Amino acid sequence: MNVDSDIVPEGSVLPRSFGGLMALYECNYIRLTELIGDRVLHSPAAISYAREDFPVQLTVEKRSRYTRVLRMTYALPACGGVVLDPDLRVRLYLDARVAEVAGWAAHHHHGMLLSLRKRYGRELDRRWSRNMMLCKWLEYLHDHEHHFAPTEEPESVAEVAAL
Repeated sequence: MNVDSDIVPEGSVLPRSFGGLMALYECNYIRLTELIGDRVLHSPAAISYAREDFPVQLTVEKRSRYTRVLRMTYALPACGGVVLDPDLRVRLYLDARVAEVAGWAAHHHHGMLLSLRKRYGRELDRRWSRNMMLCKWLEYLHDHEHHFAPTEEPESVAEVAAL
């Protein structure tokens, strides 16, 4: 089992530095691939259920030889509909073994996600905050014993939220 504490960067890296961001990308890759497993990378979609948490929906949006673009989100029931939050797009670079948040929803319902979107002006700071959020979410999913199981086709978010 690989964990982010196994990462030994070449020299010291500082938070919010380029080197720190690259170490964070590597940490995210390790945590994400450990959580989803190899089968999910070759499936169109997966759902993770945990005893004390909402289901997490994962869809493989793009696939190439060396990359995958995944969409990860909770499908939360809300007032007769569904809210997708945090709704992240994660790009995995299989050859480099790094993962970065390539995008996230334009509108968030969670207060902390809203503040992260507005807080930082520099690109490095924005990437740091998005990827630190992914890192913490992956840690949370691991702590709550989430395990992704591949599905043949992406389930509709309404079906997931109804479970």
